[in-house]
Amino acid sequence: MSAPTFRFPDTFAWGSATSAYQIEGSPDADGRTPSIWDTFSKTPGRVENGDTGDVACDSYRRVDEDIALLKAMGATVYRFSISWSRVMPQGRGAVNPAGIAYYRRLIDGLRAAGIAPMATLYHWDLPQCLQDEGGWLNRQTAEDFAAYADAMFDAFGETVPYWFTVNEPWCVSFLSHAMGHHAPGERDLQQALTVAHHTLLGHGLAVKAFRARRLAAKIGIAPNVDWREPFSQHPDDVAACERGLDWFNRWFLDPVYRGRYPEALQAHYARLGAHVPVQAGDMALISAPTDMLGINFYTGSHARARSTPLPRDPHPDTQAKLDAVLDLETVDVSGFARTDIGWDIFPDAFYKVLLWLRDEYGNPPVFITENGACDNTDLSADGQVHDTMRTGYYRRHLIALNRAMRSGCDIRGYTAWSLMDNFEWAFGYGKRFGLVHVDFATQIRTPKDSFRWFQRVIAEGGFDA
Repeated sequence: MSAPTFRFPDTFAWGSATSAYQIEGSPDADGRTPSIWDTFSKTPGRVENGDTGDVACDSYRRVDEDIALLKAMGATVYRFSISWSRVMPQGRGAVNPAGIAYYRRLIDGLRAAGIAPMATLYHWDLPQCLQDEGGWLNRQTAEDFAAYADAMFDAFGETVPYWFTVNEPWCVSFLSHAMGHHAPGERDLQQALTVAHHTLLGHGLAVKAFRARRLAAKIGIAPNVDWREPFSQHPDDVAACERGLDWFNRWFLDPVYRGRYPEALQAHYARLGAHVPVQAGDMALISAPTDMLGINFYTGSHARARSTPLPRDPHPDTQAKLDAVLDLETVDVSGFARTDIGWDIFPDAFYKVLLWLRDEYGNPPVFITENGACDNTDLSADGQVHDTMRTGYYRRHLIALNRAMRSGCDIRGYTAWSLMDNFEWAFGYGKRFGLVHVDFATQIRTPKDSFRWFQRVIAEGGFDA
């Protein structure tokens, strides 16, 4: 019996992804001003080992080398983000010609290599000067974001065929303002709801500006999604996982596709004293039609209703409020391998969440904008990186993706996270997600076994089991 094959359409877009603060370095070069991540990473105790993005992968000065890596991989698309404070140092007003020139060089280099540029406008690095005015808690930041986006549309227009407004708004709001793990490191539920709404409003205003220019390009948003598989079919377990979907997925997708927030979760937040600051016309702006949806997925879990009920009146701290919102517990199901960041390898969750998106939101065109594994395998004696766990992770997730496409999901492309090892946010340089190994002391780049596996997949349009 022949081995099964997993083939993808000839039009399928293959590539990889990065973000500005994680790879560029050169934080004060050519007029760039600090972002909230410059501030956060230099605050003691916020990032492991005191690491910062000051050098990162030095991609600001090595852009040609990185384009050559993408070309060698066979990439047909590259997802990168624009540093707001590099191109607009005061957060609003005049653009910085040197910053524009850097991204023009990147875009032109990609196009010359036959690689379609895919730009993300906001990957978490808000200019610190705007944070000083309240950041995303300040409704004006949504207006400032739209003006910045419009300036980028003016500068680059149709040379960028794919635009994403905001990367992972759940991280921008809850991870950064309720849990305190990311910049600016706040721990307040009301702040998280306010930031979530203003971020989505910024998305809607940016889409409006994009449409006004009538560009022959596509625009969307790139949320991260997860999947909680009910531990059993007991109604309480199923209901618990639905609450998880409301909190992580629907809170950001329902406004974009339905023009409303999940009602049950809104009511629950209200009981905890937190409210969404919606003004007249906001939801119409947020739900303006988009051309595509970016999906970031890494892991999933099994969950069930709590075996020990929460107190009727939870303690007023933020974590207790979040526990009260979800009222579920994750179940450690034996048999799952984990990546080196501790996340379960659960490709069936990827398949299931893609089918859920198909059924929940009318099967929108989807790009997988992030998917990858932390595998800290280092250089071997032969000078190569034999990252078998990462390669296996990609293989299994691409099989799940192939299953979803055969099930009717409208998937247009896949950009693996990440092109190269980089600054992994609060984990610093201790967690490696790259297809290319980076020696951060020398900046020597070494393609890994997973990189070569992707070369073959792209060249052959798929792979055999």
